[in-house]
Amino acid sequence: MFGNHFYNESTRRYVAVFGTLFNDIEITRKDNSGASIQKIKVPINYAPMQKILAKLEQDPNLNSPSAITLPRMSFEITGMTYSAERKLTSLTKQVKGSPLSDGSVTTMYTPAPYDIEFQLNIMTKLNEDGMKIVEQILPFFKPDCTVSVKMIDDLGYVDIPVVLNSVSQEDSYEADFQTRRALIWTLNFTMKGYFFSPTQTKRQIKFVDVDLYPALTTVDSGEQIEVVPTVEVALSSTTPNTTARITNLGSGTPTENQSRWNTYLGTATSNNGGPVVYTVGQTYTTPAVVATNAPAGATASPDYGSINENDLWKAMTIISDGDGTI
Repeated sequence: MFGNHFYNESTRRYVAVFGTLFNDIEITRKDNSGASIQKIKVPINYAPMQKILAKLEQDPNLNSPSAITLPRMSFEITGMTYSAERKLTSLTKQVKGSPLSDGSVTTMYTPAPYDIEFQLNIMTKLNEDGMKIVEQILPFFKPDCTVSVKMIDDLGYVDIPVVLNSVSQEDSYEADFQTRRALIWTLNFTMKGYFFSPTQTKRQIKFVDVDLYPALTTVDSGEQIEVVPTVEVALSSTTPNTTARITNLGSGTPTENQSRWNTYLGTATSNNGGPVVYTVGQTYTTPAVVATNAPAGATASPDYGSINENDLWKAMTIISDGDGTI
């Protein structure tokens, strides 16, 4: 299980998605007449709140080129918890993308559900600025907001709910002239995400041959179930003098179809003197001229040994008794 390196960048994607939810928030300041005098886009970055507050305390000079301006937002992951109620069947596999050129497919097991805790911090100098930002966020969480995320390439999008758990406010100003005031709004979220396992590339199973036998106390030769691939084509498209398998007897009545097949293959009578009976799934040798006297509506498939993995094939299930009757 361990030792095989893989990295799906799931945590990195969750951080990017969460930050994107809040990276276009703006506030407008107005004068006493109600006219807009300033529009500010609130910056956001992934960092602990304490780091930004420490920067404010160390450099309170607003005229410094490196001074941190308010309002500002920051966010961080505060923890992860396994979500047992969202667990799916462990053995279920998901197919990633389309089959490869050799017929193999890339799969992965169902992902592990985890609740990822995020904390969003809103730092402002003015109380009204904080309320303007918060009121642009709260209406979209009732209490959750669902986003669609492309977690794994070629796997499609996954719906990820983001739940708002709580909102709180704190004023860190200590009423001295050496400290810049910072009003802090703290919003706690839970992102209901998933972590994906490594992928596996395996060949597809295309041929299945199963022998079913009754209980040993009975006298019976059993049945054979054979699953074979078929590529259904008109009889005129088959290759002369090769083995083919009947997939459709034709568009006529059963009696008409049998008569047409006997004429087509030149088998009017069997070894016991009766007519030869043809069935779907039966193999036969194609005539030298495949289009002459071909039964109307009848189709056949090349024998599975002549079918390539990349052909557009279908599966046929053939059940035969111990005496060979199909």
